[in-house]
Parts: sequence; C-alpha cells; structure tokens
Amino acid sequence: INAEYGERFSGAMQGAAKYRDRDPNQAHLPRPTAVKNKAPAPKQISVEQILREANEVQIEDVAPPPKRKIVDQEELDEYRLAKRKEFEDAIRRTRTALQYYVKYAQWEESQRDFRRARSIFERAIAVDHRNVSLWLKYAEMEMKHKFINSARNIWDRAVTILPRVDQYWYKYAYMEEIIGNVAGARQVFERWMDWKPDPSAWSMYIKFEMRYNELDRCRSIFERFVHCHPESRTWLKYAKWEGKNGAKDKARSVYERAVEALGDEALNETFFVAFAFFEERVHEPERARALYKYALDNIPRDKAQELYKNYVAFEKQHGDKKGIEDVVVGKRRFHYEELIKDNPRNYDVWFDYARLEEAEANKEKVREVYERAIANVPPLDNKRFWRRYIYLWVNYALYAEMDAEDPAWARQVYEAVIKLIPHKKFSFGKIWIMFANFEVRQKDLKAARKILGHALGHCPKPKIFTEYIELESQLCEFDRCRTLYGKYLEVDPSNCTAWIEFAKLEQSLGEVDRARAILEAAVRQPVLNMPELLWRAFVDFETEEEEYDRARAVYRELLKRTKHVKVWMSFAQFESTLTTPDLGRARAIYKEGMDKLGETEQKEERLMLLEDWIAFEREHGDAGALAEAEKMEPKRILRKRPLRTADGLEAGTEEYYDYIFPDEKGSAPNLKLLEMAQAWKKQKLTQE
Repeated sequence: INAEYGERFSGAMQGAAKYRDRDPNQAHLPRPTAVKNKAPAPKQISVEQILREANEVQIEDVAPPPKRKIVDQEELDEYRLAKRKEFEDAIRRTRTALQYYVKYAQWEESQRDFRRARSIFERAIAVDHRNVSLWLKYAEMEMKHKFINSARNIWDRAVTILPRVDQYWYKYAYMEEIIGNVAGARQVFERWMDWKPDPSAWSMYIKFEMRYNELDRCRSIFERFVHCHPESRTWLKYAKWEGKNGAKDKARSVYERAVEALGDEALNETFFVAFAFFEERVHEPERARALYKYALDNIPRDKAQELYKNYVAFEKQHGDKKGIEDVVVGKRRFHYEELIKDNPRNYDVWFDYARLEEAEANKEKVREVYERAIANVPPLDNKRFWRRYIYLWVNYALYAEMDAEDPAWARQVYEAVIKLIPHKKFSFGKIWIMFANFEVRQKDLKAARKILGHALGHCPKPKIFTEYIELESQLCEFDRCRTLYGKYLEVDPSNCTAWIEFAKLEQSLGEVDRARAILEAAVRQPVLNMPELLWRAFVDFETEEEEYDRARAVYRELLKRTKHVKVWMSFAQFESTLTTPDLGRARAIYKEGMDKLGETEQKEERLMLLEDWIAFEREHGDAGALAEAEKMEPKRILRKRPLRTADGLEAGTEEYYDYIFPDEKGSAPNLKLLEMAQAWKKQKLTQE
C-alpha cells in the first residue's frame, strides 16, 4: 500500500514540475476530444416532439380558474359576455361543428334569452339543414317552454325540408294531439300519408283515429294502406282489425279481396292460417277446412309445415281422425322406446321423442320424457360429449317456461343444469345467458344480474360480457356498462371488438374525449387479435368527429408500426375522399409510400401502390401528374430461381416474375441490356 501511494505522489510532483517549467508565451490549444461512435442515435427526437412535450407540461401546470359567485347584474353581464365570446370563438374555429351551436343555444336557453337561442339554432340550420337531431332539439326547446306557434313553425319547416324523417311527423302530430288540436293532428297525418311512408306510420294514424273512435276514418285509412303497401301482412292487419271490431262479414270480405288482389303472393302459410283461424272463430268449420285443403294443394309441402300442423290440430278438434292419430302416435312412441333401449345416449332420438310428446300437449308425459333424457349424463367430462346433451336441458327449460307456462318449474331446470355442469373444466355460456334472460322476462333484474355475475366468475366468455352489457345498456345503466367493459378488457385486453364497442358507447353518449382515450389505449396494447379493425375504427371515429388532423396523426402512428401497402393506400384514399379533398397531400403520401417500399425492396407491394396511384391520377389528376406516375411503372422480367428441399438440396428451378423500377440503383444497365436482348431476338425472328 505504501508503495502504491508513493508512486501516485511522485507522479503528481512530476506534473507540477512540468506546469512550472512551461513557457507562458506559448499558446496552448485544448486537447481534441476523440469521438468513438459517429452513428446516429437509435432513438431520434424531433423539434416537434420537444415542443409538444413542453406544451403538455405547460397545460398540466395551468391551474383551474377560480370559482366565483355572481352577486349583481354587472357581474352577470360580464359573465354572459365572456361565455358568449367563448362560444363564438369555438364556432369561428370550426364552423361546421354543430355541437358547439347546440351547446351555445342550450346555454342561452338556460339564461332565458330565447331570442338569442333561436338565432343560434337558425345559424346552425344554415350550416347543415339536413341534420336530424338539430331540428329535434330546436323544436323541443320551443315545446318545453310552451311556444306552440314557434314549435309548429319549426315542425312545418322540418317536414318540408326532410319529409322522409318519420320522427318529425310523429312528434308534430303528437304535439297537436297533446294540445287538443285533433283536427290539426289529423291534417299532419294526412300530409304524412301523401309521402307513402312505411307501414308503421299508417299504423300510428290508425291508432290515432281509434283513440277517438272514428271507425269509418280508420276503415278509409286501411283502404289507402293496402293500396299503398299491397302485401299480405297489411291485408292481414286490415282483416284482423275488422274482426276485432265485430264486423265478421267485412273481415271475410277483406280476406277474399286480399286473395284476389295478391294472387300468387297470397300463397303463403301465414295468410291462410290466419284466414282459417278466423273462419274457425266464427264457427264456420267447413269454410276453414276448404281453406286448409286449398292451401295444402297450392303451397309446396316444405313451405307449409306450420300449415299442415294447424290442419292436423283442426281436424283433431273438428274431425274424426282422433283414433287414427292416436294409433300413429302410439307406433312412433314404441319405435322411439326401442331405439332408446339400444342406445340410451342417442340424444337425437330423445329430441324426436320429446317433440312427439310436446305435440300431444300432455305435460306429465313431456316431463317424464325429459327427466329420463337428462338422466343420461355423458360418461366423460369432455365438452365435445356434452354439446349435444346440453340442448336437452335447453329444450326442457324452454318448454317449461313457454309451453307449460310454469316459471318455477323452468327456474328449477336452469338451477339443476347449472349445478350439473363441471365449471372447473368447462362451461356453457348459452345456459348462463338463457337463465339470465329468463329472469329478465320474469322482471327480476336483481336475479338476472346475479346470474350474469356468477357466469363471469365461472365462464368469462365474450358473449356473456356482450349480453350483460347489452342488458345494462337497454336499462340505460351506462356506468355499469363502463364497469363491465373495464372487466372485459382486463380479462381479454387483445379483443379489438370490445375496445371498439366501448368507444362507440362513449361516442353515443357524447363523451368524445373518453372514446378517444379508449381507442388510444387500445392501440397501445402489445397484442391484438384484429388490429386492422381497431385502427380502421379509430380513423373512422376521428373522421366522424371531423377531426381530420387527428385522423392523419392516427395514420402516421400506424405507419410507424407497419409499412404495409394497404395502409398507404388507405391513407391516400382518406385524403382524396374528404369533404374538401386534399389532392396534394394524397399525392405526397403516394410518393412517400413508394419511397418507403422501395427502401425495403417490396416490389409487388410497390407495384400495387403504383397501380392505385395511377388510378387516383386518372380520376382526380391532370395529364402531367398522370404521366409522372406512369413513368414509375416497372419492367416485368421472367427469371428463374433454384428450388431447394427441406434438407437444403437442389430440386430444380422455378420461374417467377421480377419487377425493375426506374428509380432502383443499378437498374439502368440491366434495362439497357434487356432492351438490347429483346431487339436482337426480334431481329433474329425477322431474318428467319
């Protein structure tokens, strides 16, 4: 240790001596720094990125504005002026964004300044008079504050400009009816019917007249209805309406006129079943029998199964075939019993046997057959063996609920099958979903939610999440939907469909920022099952919100991850299909894509992009731009390459086409040599 310190001390003394002995007049230059690695850094940082990060930091540091309490009129006026300036600036920046107009008008409405609110709505209509929701909100504002004449004026304008929007007509007529102006509502319906709307509109008109017991008017409307929509279902509605009102002769007349008017179109089992049921209800069995026979003679047998079934039921009730059919059923029952003895796990035979007993409508026998069938549990806990067996339980539960109309019985069936399934090895999402839907039909939402919650614990399948979310969405429980989507994405973060549906939910609720954040989080996932759908949905979302710069940023982010030719083509088509197409941007994207694909030597993809570019120039460009694109067309050369086996041995050669682009390095000599060879071959053929 002492020797080491002695060496260090002597070295330091020598350095000090050199410093004392140096010439003070001599210029000393700094020692040049040796640069070991002159290659560019693997992660490049651009000026735009630095500025963006600095801006984000500034935005994060900005404190929220302080809350203040307005105490006098002067402060209120100042507040209103500031808010109006804020709204006007937003509209000035994006004139076509109608959501700013709506928010502005609703704010003015909250301030009780209806004149300004109307003015803002009128400005919005001037921007886009075909926006459906805009007219609705405008009219609803007037109706909410009982400005009836103004609302009537708005509805008149709306139905004049957009007569095919049924919601306008319905709300217009409903408003007139609510205020007691029945004649005005009828006039609105008449104007609506002049446009020959869908059958639902005619049904609304008929229900309106029925509320005031105007049967003659209803009959007149039905006559116009069947003339406007000459379909079997419209005639059936007319006939059923006449029968419901006790006019038997008129109902029969409608059925007969329908057969004459529709011709071959009336030859469907639904129409004749309804006609025969009518005759049966009015105690005309002979007429009903004639109708059944006529229909069975003229309708193909494969399209008349229900008709034949009803005819058999009719003859059982009114005919003398009861004994014969009992014999036939007994023979079939005996046949099924023999097959079951041979193989008790032949589930197809059990299905037919249960269907036979269901047709006989004997609940006890049906229950006995199903109990015997479900007792034959598959011997192995393998889902492949359970797939057919589980449908016995499904049919059993549906019969107990629908045909037997015994909810307690059906609930017992569902609970038994849930206990029977070995959930630790596999499960069936269909059973959980059917059980939950059954509880919904019984109006027990708490039980349905509990069942679906257990299902997610035992069997977190996408269809269970989807069904649960659909249920909560129908109940307008959107916070529950968000929670379920969160759990869904925790279980399967690579499911692009879940991300897309989550974003659509937020977008439908007007939460644009939430939807954008969801899509941004989705594209950052390391593994995705269908990334192309996700990116397409992201671009479509930004396009629908008219955020074209954000859509371009999405494309740029996608191009950082993949240089696929379809991405370049889609990017260019996006620029060329905007409301105001930017052909310069599209052309620049094509050029950039050609360069990038040329760097990676993807010749076939580059050719695809070039063909798309040429088609673009033919549609949108001029002759100069088209000529510039066509100059880049490659030469197609037939070449050969060796084939090798899995062991690396040569197994012959194969021919393939190679493409040489004009801008490739070293392509000029090859092209010149190729042209000379082609000229020589042509000359040789001419001499021969």
